[in-house]
Amino acid sequence: MPTSPGGFEVPLWRAIAVFRVASLAYVCVVALRHADRYAHPLAAAAVVLVMAAWTVVTALGYARPSRRGWPLLLADLGVVLGVVLATPWVVGRAALAAGVPTLGVAWLAGPVLAWAVSGGRRRGTVAALVLGAADLATRERIGESSLTGVILLLLAGVVVGHVARLAVTAEERLQRAVELEAATRERERLARDIHDSVLQVLALVQRRGAHLDGEAAELARLAGEQEAALRALIAGAAAPPADDGPADLRALLGRYASPSVSLSAPAGPVPLPAPVARELAAATAAALDNVARHAGGRAWVLVEDEEDTVTVSVRDDGPGFADGRLAEAAAQGRLGVARSIRGRIEELGGTVRITSTPGTGTEVELTVPRQRT
Repeated sequence: MPTSPGGFEVPLWRAIAVFRVASLAYVCVVALRHADRYAHPLAAAAVVLVMAAWTVVTALGYARPSRRGWPLLLADLGVVLGVVLATPWVVGRAALAAGVPTLGVAWLAGPVLAWAVSGGRRRGTVAALVLGAADLATRERIGESSLTGVILLLLAGVVVGHVARLAVTAEERLQRAVELEAATRERERLARDIHDSVLQVLALVQRRGAHLDGEAAELARLAGEQEAALRALIAGAAAPPADDGPADLRALLGRYASPSVSLSAPAGPVPLPAPVARELAAATAAALDNVARHAGGRAWVLVEDEEDTVTVSVRDDGPGFADGRLAEAAAQGRLGVARSIRGRIEELGGTVRITSTPGTGTEVELTVPRQRT
Protein backbone atom coordinates (compact mmCIF):
# COMPACT_ATOMS: atom_id res chain seq x y z
CA MET A 1 0.00 0.00 0.00
CA PRO A 2 1.26 3.51 -0.71
CA THR A 3 2.62 5.31 2.30
CA SER A 4 1.18 8.63 3.36
CA PRO A 5 3.40 11.72 3.06
CA GLY A 6 5.73 11.87 6.03
CA GLY A 7 4.50 8.50 7.25
CA PHE A 8 7.91 7.31 8.41
CA GLU A 9 8.42 10.54 10.39
CA VAL A 10 5.23 10.16 12.42
CA PRO A 11 6.81 7.84 15.03
CA LEU A 12 9.67 10.30 15.45
CA TRP A 13 7.33 13.21 16.16
CA ARG A 14 5.40 11.07 18.61
CA ALA A 15 8.63 10.11 20.32
CA ILE A 16 9.52 13.81 20.69
CA ALA A 17 6.14 14.48 22.29
CA VAL A 18 6.68 11.60 24.74
CA PHE A 19 10.18 12.86 25.51
CA ARG A 20 8.92 16.36 26.28
CA VAL A 21 6.25 15.06 28.64
CA ALA A 22 8.73 12.76 30.41
CA SER A 23 11.38 15.49 30.67
CA LEU A 24 8.75 17.92 31.98
CA ALA A 25 7.92 15.41 34.71
CA TYR A 26 11.60 15.30 35.60
CA VAL A 27 11.69 19.12 35.70
CA CYS A 28 8.80 19.09 38.19
CA VAL A 29 10.62 16.61 40.41
CA VAL A 30 13.81 18.69 40.33
CA ALA A 31 11.88 21.93 40.99
CA LEU A 32 10.08 20.43 44.00
CA ARG A 33 13.31 19.05 45.38
CA HIS A 34 15.25 22.33 45.13
CA ALA A 35 12.45 24.87 45.50
CA ASP A 36 13.75 26.05 48.89
CA ARG A 37 17.10 26.95 47.31
CA TYR A 38 15.67 29.00 44.42
CA ALA A 39 16.04 32.76 44.55
CA HIS A 40 12.42 33.23 43.35
CA PRO A 41 10.37 30.08 44.02
CA LEU A 42 7.09 31.59 42.76
CA ALA A 43 8.72 32.64 39.50
CA ALA A 44 10.08 29.13 39.17
CA ALA A 45 6.55 27.74 39.52
CA ALA A 46 5.34 30.16 36.86
CA VAL A 47 8.13 29.11 34.50
CA VAL A 48 7.28 25.43 35.04
CA LEU A 49 3.64 26.19 34.18
CA VAL A 50 4.78 27.92 31.00
CA MET A 51 6.87 24.88 30.15
CA ALA A 52 3.88 22.60 30.72
CA ALA A 53 1.64 24.75 28.52
CA TRP A 54 4.25 24.87 25.79
CA THR A 55 4.66 21.10 25.93
CA VAL A 56 0.95 20.76 25.15
CA VAL A 57 1.18 23.35 22.36
CA THR A 58 4.10 21.61 20.67
CA ALA A 59 2.53 18.15 21.05
CA LEU A 60 -0.58 19.37 19.23
CA GLY A 61 1.31 21.50 16.74
CA TYR A 62 3.86 18.95 15.60
CA ALA A 63 1.15 16.29 15.36
CA ARG A 64 -0.02 17.88 12.08
CA PRO A 65 2.43 18.03 9.15
CA SER A 66 1.05 21.37 7.95
CA ARG A 67 2.14 23.03 11.20
CA ARG A 68 5.72 21.76 11.25
CA GLY A 69 7.04 24.85 9.51
CA TRP A 70 9.33 27.68 10.51
CA PRO A 71 6.80 29.62 12.64
CA LEU A 72 6.38 26.78 15.13
CA LEU A 73 10.03 25.75 14.98
CA LEU A 74 11.26 29.29 15.69
CA ALA A 75 8.65 29.81 18.41
CA ASP A 76 9.70 26.52 20.00
CA LEU A 77 13.34 27.55 20.02
CA GLY A 78 12.43 31.01 21.32
CA VAL A 79 10.36 29.74 24.24
CA VAL A 80 13.04 27.29 25.36
CA LEU A 81 15.70 29.98 24.89
CA GLY A 82 13.65 32.24 27.15
CA VAL A 83 13.57 29.55 29.83
CA VAL A 84 17.35 29.18 29.59
CA LEU A 85 17.96 32.94 29.89
CA ALA A 86 15.50 33.25 32.81
CA THR A 87 17.21 30.51 34.80
CA PRO A 88 19.96 32.67 36.42
CA TRP A 89 17.37 35.08 37.84
CA VAL A 90 14.80 32.45 38.87
CA VAL A 91 17.24 29.94 40.38
CA GLY A 92 19.89 32.46 41.37
CA ARG A 93 23.52 32.48 40.36
CA ALA A 94 24.61 31.51 43.86
CA ALA A 95 22.42 28.40 43.76
CA LEU A 96 23.67 27.50 40.28
CA ALA A 97 27.25 27.87 41.46
CA ALA A 98 26.43 25.61 44.41
CA GLY A 99 25.34 22.83 42.05
CA VAL A 100 21.58 23.35 41.78
CA PRO A 101 20.41 22.08 38.35
CA THR A 102 19.16 24.54 35.75
CA LEU A 103 15.43 25.01 35.49
CA GLY A 104 15.01 23.37 32.10
CA VAL A 105 17.31 20.37 32.61
CA ALA A 106 16.62 17.74 29.86
CA TRP A 107 13.48 19.58 28.67
CA LEU A 108 15.79 21.95 26.78
CA ALA A 109 16.50 19.24 24.19
CA GLY A 110 12.93 19.37 22.81
CA PRO A 111 13.50 21.98 20.07
CA VAL A 112 16.84 20.36 19.15
CA LEU A 113 15.03 17.10 18.43
CA ALA A 114 12.23 18.89 16.57
CA TRP A 115 14.65 20.82 14.39
CA ALA A 116 16.64 17.63 13.69
CA VAL A 117 13.57 15.66 12.60
CA SER A 118 12.28 18.51 10.43
CA GLY A 119 15.54 19.33 8.68
CA GLY A 120 18.21 16.74 9.37
CA ARG A 121 21.64 16.96 10.96
CA ARG A 122 22.46 20.54 10.02
CA ARG A 123 19.27 22.02 11.40
CA GLY A 124 19.54 19.97 14.58
CA THR A 125 23.13 21.12 15.03
CA VAL A 126 22.11 24.79 14.67
CA ALA A 127 19.45 24.48 17.36
CA ALA A 128 21.87 22.64 19.66
CA LEU A 129 24.55 25.33 19.23
CA VAL A 130 22.09 28.16 19.94
CA LEU A 131 20.74 26.57 23.13
CA GLY A 132 24.17 25.35 24.20
CA ALA A 133 25.69 28.82 23.81
CA ALA A 134 22.83 30.40 25.74
CA ASP A 135 23.19 27.83 28.54
CA LEU A 136 26.93 28.47 28.82
CA ALA A 137 26.35 32.25 28.82
CA THR A 138 24.14 32.01 31.88
CA ARG A 139 26.75 30.26 34.01
CA GLU A 140 29.28 31.97 36.23
CA ARG A 141 31.79 29.24 35.61
CA ILE A 142 32.00 26.79 32.74
CA GLY A 143 32.90 23.36 33.99
CA GLU A 144 33.02 19.85 32.68
CA SER A 145 29.37 19.15 33.53
CA SER A 146 28.13 22.19 31.61
CA LEU A 147 30.21 21.27 28.56
CA THR A 148 28.89 17.73 28.77
CA GLY A 149 25.33 19.05 28.49
CA VAL A 150 26.19 21.02 25.36
CA ILE A 151 27.92 18.02 23.80
CA LEU A 152 24.88 15.85 24.52
CA LEU A 153 22.66 18.42 22.78
CA LEU A 154 24.95 18.35 19.75
CA LEU A 155 24.96 14.55 19.65
CA ALA A 156 21.18 14.49 19.88
CA GLY A 157 20.86 16.93 17.00
CA VAL A 158 23.28 15.04 14.77
CA VAL A 159 22.10 11.50 15.49
CA VAL A 160 18.37 12.21 15.43
CA GLY A 161 18.75 14.34 12.30
CA HIS A 162 20.61 11.54 10.56
CA VAL A 163 17.96 8.99 11.50
CA ALA A 164 15.21 11.35 10.33
CA ARG A 165 16.86 11.77 6.91
CA LEU A 166 17.25 8.02 6.59
CA ALA A 167 13.55 7.62 7.34
CA VAL A 168 12.60 10.18 4.68
CA THR A 169 14.88 8.52 2.11
CA ALA A 170 13.46 5.08 2.91
CA GLU A 171 9.92 6.38 2.52
CA GLU A 172 10.69 7.97 -0.85
CA ARG A 173 12.26 4.75 -2.12
CA LEU A 174 9.31 2.71 -0.91
CA GLN A 175 6.91 5.07 -2.66
CA ARG A 176 8.88 4.79 -5.91
CA ALA A 177 8.91 1.00 -5.59
CA VAL A 178 5.14 0.91 -5.12
CA GLU A 179 4.59 3.19 -8.11
CA LEU A 180 7.03 1.12 -10.18
CA GLU A 181 5.20 -2.10 -9.33
CA ALA A 182 1.85 -0.57 -10.27
CA ALA A 183 3.23 0.79 -13.56
CA THR A 184 4.84 -2.55 -14.38
CA ARG A 185 1.60 -4.42 -13.81
CA GLU A 186 -0.29 -1.97 -16.02
CA ARG A 187 2.26 -2.33 -18.82
CA GLU A 188 2.07 -6.10 -18.58
CA ARG A 189 -1.71 -5.94 -18.81
CA LEU A 190 -1.56 -3.65 -21.85
CA ALA A 191 1.05 -5.90 -23.45
CA ARG A 192 -1.24 -8.93 -23.02
CA ASP A 193 -4.20 -7.03 -24.47
CA ILE A 194 -2.15 -5.84 -27.45
CA HIS A 195 -0.81 -9.33 -28.05
CA ASP A 196 -4.27 -10.90 -27.89
CA SER A 197 -5.92 -8.37 -30.20
CA VAL A 198 -3.89 -5.89 -32.26
CA LEU A 199 -0.85 -8.10 -32.92
CA GLN A 200 -2.98 -11.06 -33.98
CA VAL A 201 -5.00 -8.91 -36.37
CA LEU A 202 -1.89 -7.37 -37.90
CA ALA A 203 -0.29 -10.79 -38.27
CA LEU A 204 -3.45 -12.09 -39.95
CA VAL A 205 -3.51 -9.17 -42.39
CA GLN A 206 0.17 -9.68 -43.16
CA ARG A 207 -0.25 -13.42 -43.82
CA ARG A 208 -3.42 -13.09 -45.89
CA GLY A 209 -2.07 -10.27 -48.04
CA ALA A 210 1.48 -11.52 -48.50
CA HIS A 211 0.64 -13.31 -51.78
CA LEU A 212 -1.60 -10.61 -53.23
CA ASP A 213 -0.62 -7.90 -55.68
CA GLY A 214 -0.99 -4.14 -55.79
CA GLU A 215 -2.32 -2.15 -52.83
CA ALA A 216 -3.29 -5.30 -50.95
CA ALA A 217 0.33 -6.46 -50.90
CA GLU A 218 1.47 -3.01 -49.75
CA LEU A 219 -1.15 -3.08 -46.99
CA ALA A 220 0.13 -6.48 -45.91
CA ARG A 221 3.70 -5.21 -45.75
CA LEU A 222 2.64 -2.17 -43.70
CA ALA A 223 0.69 -4.43 -41.34
CA GLY A 224 3.78 -6.61 -40.89
CA GLU A 225 5.93 -3.58 -40.12
CA GLN A 226 3.45 -2.26 -37.59
CA GLU A 227 3.32 -5.68 -35.98
CA ALA A 228 7.11 -5.61 -35.67
CA ALA A 229 7.04 -2.10 -34.22
CA LEU A 230 4.45 -3.08 -31.62
CA ARG A 231 6.38 -6.19 -30.66
CA ALA A 232 9.53 -4.11 -30.23
CA LEU A 233 7.61 -1.58 -28.14
CA ILE A 234 6.23 -4.31 -25.90
CA ALA A 235 9.66 -5.85 -25.52
CA GLY A 236 11.17 -2.48 -24.64
CA ALA A 237 8.44 -1.74 -22.09
CA ALA A 238 8.81 -5.08 -20.38
CA ALA A 239 11.84 -3.82 -18.52
CA PRO A 240 10.73 -1.70 -15.57
CA PRO A 241 11.60 1.99 -15.81
CA ALA A 242 14.20 2.02 -13.08
CA ASP A 243 16.13 5.16 -12.15
CA ASP A 244 19.52 6.05 -13.59
CA GLY A 245 21.29 3.36 -11.59
CA PRO A 246 23.05 0.44 -13.28
CA ALA A 247 21.18 -2.37 -15.04
CA ASP A 248 22.52 -5.69 -16.30
CA LEU A 249 22.22 -5.78 -20.09
CA ARG A 250 22.82 -9.52 -20.06
CA ALA A 251 19.71 -10.03 -17.91
CA LEU A 252 17.58 -7.82 -20.16
CA LEU A 253 18.64 -9.73 -23.27
CA GLY A 254 18.22 -13.10 -21.59
CA ARG A 255 14.44 -13.00 -22.02
CA TYR A 256 14.89 -13.09 -25.81
CA ALA A 257 16.76 -16.39 -25.74
CA SER A 258 14.75 -19.30 -27.15
CA PRO A 259 15.27 -22.48 -29.17
CA SER A 260 15.55 -20.30 -32.27
CA VAL A 261 17.56 -17.45 -30.72
CA SER A 262 20.99 -18.30 -29.32
CA LEU A 263 22.46 -15.80 -26.84
CA SER A 264 26.19 -15.61 -26.07
CA ALA A 265 27.18 -13.16 -23.32
CA PRO A 266 29.99 -12.67 -20.80
CA ALA A 267 29.88 -14.83 -17.69
CA GLY A 268 29.49 -11.78 -15.44
CA PRO A 269 27.02 -8.88 -15.53
CA VAL A 270 27.23 -6.22 -18.23
CA PRO A 271 26.35 -3.07 -16.30
CA LEU A 272 24.98 -0.02 -18.10
CA PRO A 273 22.83 2.89 -16.94
CA ALA A 274 19.24 1.67 -16.92
CA PRO A 275 17.99 3.98 -19.74
CA VAL A 276 20.92 2.95 -21.97
CA ALA A 277 20.43 -0.75 -21.24
CA ARG A 278 16.69 -0.55 -21.96
CA GLU A 279 17.16 1.24 -25.27
CA LEU A 280 19.90 -1.16 -26.39
CA ALA A 281 17.68 -4.12 -25.45
CA ALA A 282 14.74 -2.60 -27.35
CA ALA A 283 16.89 -2.10 -30.45
CA THR A 284 18.01 -5.72 -30.18
CA ALA A 285 14.35 -6.79 -29.94
CA ALA A 286 13.57 -4.85 -33.11
CA ALA A 287 16.44 -6.58 -34.92
CA LEU A 288 15.22 -10.00 -33.75
CA ASP A 289 11.72 -9.15 -34.91
CA ASN A 290 13.10 -8.43 -38.37
CA VAL A 291 14.81 -11.82 -38.26
CA ALA A 292 11.50 -13.48 -37.39
CA ARG A 293 9.72 -11.74 -40.25
CA HIS A 294 12.31 -11.99 -43.01
CA ALA A 295 14.84 -14.71 -42.10
CA GLY A 296 12.86 -17.59 -40.67
CA GLY A 297 13.44 -16.69 -37.01
CA ARG A 298 16.83 -18.38 -36.48
CA ALA A 299 19.28 -15.87 -34.94
CA TRP A 300 22.49 -15.61 -32.94
CA VAL A 301 23.01 -12.79 -30.46
CA LEU A 302 26.51 -11.96 -29.23
CA VAL A 303 27.23 -9.48 -26.41
CA GLU A 304 30.75 -8.04 -26.21
CA ASP A 305 31.69 -6.04 -23.12
CA GLU A 306 34.84 -4.13 -24.01
CA GLU A 307 36.73 -1.44 -22.11
CA ASP A 308 35.23 1.56 -23.94
CA THR A 309 32.16 0.09 -25.67
CA VAL A 310 29.43 -2.49 -25.39
CA THR A 311 28.44 -4.21 -28.62
CA VAL A 312 25.44 -6.42 -29.37
CA SER A 313 25.53 -8.35 -32.65
CA VAL A 314 22.45 -10.02 -34.14
CA ARG A 315 23.17 -12.46 -36.99
CA ASP A 316 20.81 -14.64 -39.00
CA ASP A 317 21.11 -17.14 -41.85
CA GLY A 318 18.25 -15.74 -43.88
CA PRO A 319 18.16 -14.69 -47.52
CA GLY A 320 19.83 -11.32 -46.87
CA PHE A 321 19.27 -8.29 -49.08
CA ALA A 322 21.07 -6.22 -51.68
CA ASP A 323 22.87 -2.93 -51.08
CA GLY A 324 20.52 0.03 -51.05
CA ARG A 325 17.51 -1.97 -49.91
CA LEU A 326 17.33 -0.18 -46.55
CA ALA A 327 17.53 3.25 -48.17
CA GLU A 328 14.80 2.23 -50.60
CA ALA A 329 12.57 1.02 -47.76
CA ALA A 330 13.09 4.29 -45.85
CA ALA A 331 12.23 6.29 -48.97
CA GLN A 332 8.98 4.32 -49.26
CA GLY A 333 8.07 5.22 -45.67
CA ARG A 334 8.95 1.88 -44.09
CA LEU A 335 11.05 3.20 -41.18
CA GLY A 336 11.22 0.16 -38.90
CA VAL A 337 15.01 -0.13 -39.00
CA ALA A 338 15.60 3.61 -39.06
CA ARG A 339 13.43 4.35 -36.04
CA SER A 340 13.48 1.18 -33.97
CA ILE A 341 17.17 0.45 -34.35
CA ARG A 342 19.22 3.35 -35.72
CA GLY A 343 17.23 6.04 -33.92
CA ARG A 344 17.60 4.41 -30.52
CA ILE A 345 21.32 3.73 -30.83
CA GLU A 346 22.23 7.11 -32.30
CA GLU A 347 20.43 8.87 -29.44
CA LEU A 348 22.80 7.01 -27.12
CA GLY A 349 25.81 8.25 -29.09
CA GLY A 350 26.38 4.81 -30.57
CA THR A 351 26.63 3.35 -34.04
CA VAL A 352 24.76 0.74 -36.06
CA ARG A 353 26.46 -1.38 -38.72
CA ILE A 354 24.30 -3.62 -40.93
CA THR A 355 26.06 -6.13 -43.16
CA SER A 356 24.15 -8.27 -45.65
CA THR A 357 24.45 -9.82 -49.05
CA PRO A 358 21.84 -11.90 -50.86
CA GLY A 359 22.00 -15.54 -49.80
CA THR A 360 24.40 -15.11 -46.86
CA GLY A 361 22.20 -13.73 -44.10
CA THR A 362 22.37 -10.43 -42.26
CA GLU A 363 24.36 -9.13 -39.30
CA VAL A 364 23.31 -6.10 -37.27
CA GLU A 365 25.98 -4.69 -34.95
CA LEU A 366 24.85 -2.25 -32.25
CA THR A 367 27.61 -0.40 -30.38
CA VAL A 368 27.24 2.12 -27.54
CA PRO A 369 30.15 3.91 -25.85
CA ARG A 370 31.04 2.87 -22.31
CA GLN A 371 32.00 6.44 -21.33
CA ARG A 372 28.35 7.51 -21.56
CA THR A 373 27.29 5.02 -18.86
